[in-house]
Amino acid sequence: MDTEAELTERGHSAPDQGSERSRSAFPSWRRAGVLGVACAVFLLLLGNFVVQPFLIPSHSMEPTLRVGDRILVNKLAYRFGDQPERGDVVVFDGTGSFVREPAAGNPVGELLRGAGSALGLAEPPDTDFVKRVVGVGGDDVVCCDAVGRIQVNGVPVDEPYLFPGDTPSKVPFRIVVPLGTLWVMGDHRSQSRDSRDHLGEPGGGMVPVEKVIGRADWIGWPVSRWGSVTGPGGGAGGPHG
Repeated sequence: MDTEAELTERGHSAPDQGSERSRSAFPSWRRAGVLGVACAVFLLLLGNFVVQPFLIPSHSMEPTLRVGDRILVNKLAYRFGDQPERGDVVVFDGTGSFVREPAAGNPVGELLRGAGSALGLAEPPDTDFVKRVVGVGGDDVVCCDAVGRIQVNGVPVDEPYLFPGDTPSKVPFRIVVPLGTLWVMGDHRSQSRDSRDHLGEPGGGMVPVEKVIGRADWIGWPVSRWGSVTGPGGGAGGPHG
């Protein structure tokens, strides 16, 4: 009788142990999957509304930003009444100012590309650019004075962030920046297609403030380049040339 009781207890306990192992294994796997999805959603929301990483694909902002740098763009910088200032390095959508309206593409491909860009894993869209603000609405911007400097409202601009050997501009110009727009230029002037290259086009090379995605505040990658993207008087500056 004792033997039968022992066998009966073992027979009942063995399946329970197996089902406990089964129940404990699958929930942990599912929890990991849910956690991964939640992290991805959090990063996408963060990138779309707060801070978005951008991969630098060109030389137009050297030495401030280098090809392969990943900058962190503060998308809240101008959300609460603040406006871009001279010297800010901004990321903007150049549609309608620097590039024409793109033709409709594959929506799935665009979604994946947008997600990759939001996570900083892919190059930014061809319509996104990073430049330095040289003139804001109402400014009279002239190039160049007797010693080759850009003047804003009659005051020469000191530009220590320029690429070594570059002049402020080989193209002479004088423009008055319309209200609500920006005049922007790359730090590597000889390698940058910027407001100067669109003077004769609709919009005259001006970037509407409403098209600004955010301010490039930090270099997040590589580790050796960690630091802030500084304004006038600094050496750092941010996607497209």
